Amino acid sequence: MKVLGHKIQLLTGLLLHDVTMAGLQELRFPEEKPLLRGQDGAELENSDTFLLAVDTDWKEHDIETPYGLLHVVIRGSPKGNRPAILTYHDVGLNHKLCFNTFFNFEDMQEITKHFVVCHVDAPGQQVGASQFPQGYQFPSMEQLAAMLPSVVQHFGFKYVIGIGVGAGAYVLAKFALIFPDLVEGLVLINIDPNGKGWIDWAATKLSGLTSTLPDTVLSHLFSQEELVSNTELVQSYRQQIGNVVNQANLQLFWNMYNSRRDLDMNRPGTVPNAKTLRCPVMLVVGDNAPAEDGVVECNSKLDPTTTTFLKMADSGGLPQVTQPGKLTEAFKYFLQGMGYIAYLKDRRLSGGAVPSASMTRLARSRTASLTSASSVDGSRPQACTHSESSEGLGQVNHTMEVSC
Repeated sequence: MKVLGHKIQLLTGLLLHDVTMAGLQELRFPEEKPLLRGQDGAELENSDTFLLAVDTDWKEHDIETPYGLLHVVIRGSPKGNRPAILTYHDVGLNHKLCFNTFFNFEDMQEITKHFVVCHVDAPGQQVGASQFPQGYQFPSMEQLAAMLPSVVQHFGFKYVIGIGVGAGAYVLAKFALIFPDLVEGLVLINIDPNGKGWIDWAATKLSGLTSTLPDTVLSHLFSQEELVSNTELVQSYRQQIGNVVNQANLQLFWNMYNSRRDLDMNRPGTVPNAKTLRCPVMLVVGDNAPAEDGVVECNSKLDPTTTTFLKMADSGGLPQVTQPGKLTEAFKYFLQGMGYIAYLKDRRLSGGAVPSASMTRLARSRTASLTSASSVDGSRPQACTHSESSEGLGQVNHTMEVSC
């Protein structure tokens, strides 16, 4: 009986062990699931499993620059001759509020796994930032741009592909004008290249007297129609801008952005010795965005042979948040033009190179295919955003209106 009892106890222990291991495997399974398409930014931000699965890959750095410390988060390390993807957020946000939804999108993760990604937070705008002391002089927009070479040097990047939104787009454009050899390409969302006139300045001051800072910033991020109709998204950002970003630091950044000067650039040939962005540029704006006029103005100042203007249908002031799939598709196509995404051969055509299936919708918005034989590990490719098409195809149409 003792032997039988021992065997039963042993068998029971093994069964409990198996059940426990099965339970552990079942608990771990959700962390191994791929990111589900269609999840919104707020849901992702509040998911512990998601944060554990993704955020652990990112490393935080505080980098010394000529104009103070700069908070940066980075994933990966420089890969051969490939550029780094460097982002800069809009005023009122930080890299998480501005880019989490976009960079956590499943197709975007497929792109970024081939690049080192570097998110830059403007001084004092990161989560948990200490308040600047009274009398602190916030860097000018030109000085914010001049801080970025320290980031490039610190990590050993050879050059970067910049993705900027609003104020961040302005900073990256200024960076590319001052340090053109460090910038391989730019995606500029909601850029306004113009400084504020006296009327705009007075209107901003008056708005600051009658509205809270988060509400004032929201009118910069969203159109009036969005502020009225898209209440859930707007309310989410109102709460996060008020709670996540240090308000005193935000006020300094907001004041500096509103005192910016015009970007000193003109379309080549329009004025003697015209300065403009020398790298390929993709300008992006929603068709219902407060920045639409500014982006159109910026397009008129750039070289049309190296610039793509993407106006996104059914999109408002934050297309990277509300339409991450469309923007990812456009970014793939932009990288293709620089030779960083391989092409597939379409056997139905006579050797013509076409994008992969995931890019066919945007490809149809262009009138010619772009070709490049450079690989992601090869030498730095020549930008080819102009037409290098097969026989019988005309000049590339660099204006795209995307709708799904």
